[in-house]
Amino acid sequence: MIKNNHFRFISLGFIFLFSFLFIENVNASGSEGDFNANEMIMHHIADSHEFHLWGEGQESLSIPLPVILWTENGLDIFMSGKFHHGEETVTTDKGSYELIHDKIYYAGTYSEEAHTGEQPLDFSITKNVFTLILSSILICLIFITVAKGYKKRPGAPKGLQSLMEPLVIFVRDEIAIPNIGEKKHHIFMPFLLTVFFFIWLNNLIGLVPFFPGSANLSGNVSFTGTLAVITLFVVNFSGNKEYWKHIFWMPGVPVPVKILLAPIELISVFAKPFALAVRLFANITAGHIVVLSLIALIFILGSYAASLVAVPLALFINILELLVAFLQAFVFTLLAALFIGQAVAEHEHH
Repeated sequence: MIKNNHFRFISLGFIFLFSFLFIENVNASGSEGDFNANEMIMHHIADSHEFHLWGEGQESLSIPLPVILWTENGLDIFMSGKFHHGEETVTTDKGSYELIHDKIYYAGTYSEEAHTGEQPLDFSITKNVFTLILSSILICLIFITVAKGYKKRPGAPKGLQSLMEPLVIFVRDEIAIPNIGEKKHHIFMPFLLTVFFFIWLNNLIGLVPFFPGSANLSGNVSFTGTLAVITLFVVNFSGNKEYWKHIFWMPGVPVPVKILLAPIELISVFAKPFALAVRLFANITAGHIVVLSLIALIFILGSYAASLVAVPLALFINILELLVAFLQAFVFTLLAALFIGQAVAEHEHH
């Protein structure tokens, strides 16, 4: 009991420390002018070419990431630190570049009025890309370690196996079998497990403040959209003739109604993955925005007394996000399994 209490106090202390560091960071960014809550929030949830840790301008501390550009003169690679947080132009033997609003443009081509300019093809390792690679490596290490453990110890699970086995069984018994069925669920288990753990792990990583590797990956619509498109391919390439018949020529329905319903059913094929992408993106982004908005209230009101209310509320929402991180992974995987089950189901017509 004493050890558990100590652990709680230590965890709470770290949470308050992270909140204090965040407040000081935001305070530094707003010290030179009026505080812009929208700019601060968008800066923290958007992708970037560096991991920003502390301060602003030349006094800030950031971890640079590789910039990989395909230009008119060929491939150009350098570290994002050369931009000095967007305050300097980078000139190489392949060209000159500027970093404006976390996007790279050819120097002198950006127009403030049109908010556009000439850009090279950007294949840089941004925060989101780095987090994507990090989470992929972690998942591979976890499952390879667990698989090796089962080969060495076929009996009762130990260590990491004890943690992963109930989660794998949960995905199988609560998601795959009820929605796909006993006969075919094993075919799609690798996909469902990958989706579940990949989303959950990235959701958790995104909640860790001031950690090099922590990015709002699940709050990026490109990431959620890619997962949804993969799900679309898995569902429709797995669909049997009954599945396609129920979309284009529903059995037991009058011909005029079939003609009317076929386009609607076809739209639903693409609407389902669209809903998957938007649901995950919106829920994760909303959680981050709520926490940042509560912190921003301190500076909008111009009083540290507001922190007595804002910080505890932000901490509560941040802890609640731990549950949301799991729920969103569960819901995405559950709906994916449901769509797969509809595609592979065998219908009986009388």
